[in-house]
Amino acid sequence: MEQVKNMYWKKWYRECTLCPRECGADRLKGEKGFCRQTAGIKVARAALHFWEEPCISGTGGSGTVFFTGCHLGCVFCQNYPISREDHGETVSVLRLADIFMELAAQGAHNINLVSASHYTPQVAEALRIARKKGLSIPVVYNTSGFEKVDTLKLLDGWIDIYLTDFKFMDPSLSKRYAFEEGYSFYAMKALDEMVRQTGDPVFDASGLMKKGVIVRHLVLPGASMDSRKIIRYLHETYGDHIYMSIMNQYTPVRTFEKYPELNRGVKKKVYDKIIRYALDLGVRNAFIQEGGTVRESFIPDFNGEGVIEERDHAI
Repeated sequence: MEQVKNMYWKKWYRECTLCPRECGADRLKGEKGFCRQTAGIKVARAALHFWEEPCISGTGGSGTVFFTGCHLGCVFCQNYPISREDHGETVSVLRLADIFMELAAQGAHNINLVSASHYTPQVAEALRIARKKGLSIPVVYNTSGFEKVDTLKLLDGWIDIYLTDFKFMDPSLSKRYAFEEGYSFYAMKALDEMVRQTGDPVFDASGLMKKGVIVRHLVLPGASMDSRKIIRYLHETYGDHIYMSIMNQYTPVRTFEKYPELNRGVKKKVYDKIIRYALDLGVRNAFIQEGGTVRESFIPDFNGEGVIEERDHAI
């Protein structure tokens, strides 16, 4: 049986500074950070997922692991049950490595780590164990983009694809919707590190991504000018060295009393104008969404599928 021989990762949780908020919680002693999590890894779902970009989901699905908690905490989060309501099951590092192997055995094109940032040291250890066991498919790091470079460096060599958000450019928007004026500063620095680690996009003969960076941007109602700023920045800074994914799937899954502007979707004509803007800039490496994508099918049931087995490991 594989053992966790190196417990170095524990030091990261004593006064947690893994994310830019640097809340300093002693997560090893059960204190919860801004992410609302202690040092115990919590996972809400581990299953094949078919609603990512085509080069990630393919025909067989992406082996997606949804982690509980989030250090950004956008008010409009569509995964609210796991980001803020603590749905999930606690698993060990060894069990997490086994989950990766089980998803690969199901035919997953890749392992897709969703919102794993606040568990980064343990995730890196689980990937080390899984690689030793024979895991050979690409690993996708699916993140809000609100990352510290030093934390990302813990993943250097373990991550093949970064699937990262760039949510806001305007500090007033990030302060209003994520309580963090500095989001774009950290997102820019983090993206530089992601591109450094993976290099230019690489695809196989069937169109599946093997290496590279995809930057997602979700168009929000009333924020089309910010969307344009982000698209321009990404294109002028990285050109064809990254792919963009410009999304129209914003769905008001709850009623927002404090944010009435979020109680509606994005109009098709607004989204179409943003796409035209991107094309006029010269953007070519991009995924766009067509009509009918705004629906709750993008939001899976966080019912613990694929997480617990009868005889779980213990750290």
